[in-house]
Amino acid sequence: MEKIETTFDSRAFRRAVGQFVTGVTVIAIELDGEIRAMTANSFTSLSLEPPLVLFCLGKQTKAARLIQTACAFSVNILTEEQQSLSTYFAGAWKDKAPPPFSFTAWHQGAPRLDGSTVSLSCVTQAVHEGGDHWIVVGEVIAIHRTEAHKVPLVFYGGGYVSLKEKGNENMFASVTQQRSDYSDGG
Repeated sequence: MEKIETTFDSRAFRRAVGQFVTGVTVIAIELDGEIRAMTANSFTSLSLEPPLVLFCLGKQTKAARLIQTACAFSVNILTEEQQSLSTYFAGAWKDKAPPPFSFTAWHQGAPRLDGSTVSLSCVTQAVHEGGDHWIVVGEVIAIHRTEAHKVPLVFYGGGYVSLKEKGNENMFASVTQQRSDYSDGG
């Protein structure tokens, strides 16, 4: 049965857009020698020429105050194995000790989260208003990719889901190889 809603609250809207599957990233900046990071699944590529990406963050967050002064940032695309880091950098970690992680100093002062399947070093191009969020646009100036085919961390319907089929742990590696065979050329 279909349901069309023309009046809805922010909770209903959040449930609706939660039906869109996203990857999960950690956005990291370094300010005054201190690394700050946050989880973001509101990330997308914006342009190929020049290579631009964007992410969104709530105006009321601590990161929103910091991003206004950041000249560079990194986007670190998480693997399934890094779910605990997603939780930690989202501020929802319940344990006293944080999960193990490390950052590596990288391009233009943008710290790279070790173990991520892909990291993008970006120079901040613009910060735009978007309702109760900031839309941050960055130009990609460096890319770091792991050689291993790792299953990405995926978010759907308010929770994490797996792309692995039960009993077929190598399924993602074969799909990744097939896609890279035709997508790298153009």
